[in-house]
Amino acid sequence: MKIQILGIGCPKCKQTEANAREALKNLGLDAEIEKITGANEIADFGIMATPGLAVDGDIKFSGKIPTVSEIEKVLK
Repeated sequence: MKIQILGIGCPKCKQTEANAREALKNLGLDAEIEKITGANEIADFGIMATPGLAVDGDIKFSGKIPTVSEIEKVLK
């Protein structure tokens, strides 16, 4: 499984990454976390507002910080 955090590195993007790491830990899952920071790469995902979170290339959240429980729900 690959989790992609889409954003330029702002505090919201960093919080999204932290929440994703916590959700993985809570569920006992192992996944690669990839940070995508280039504007063109983010646009290729169709993201218009960051932060974004994708699981295996499928956008799950965009334009908000997903909570740990929201991330856990999409990872189950």
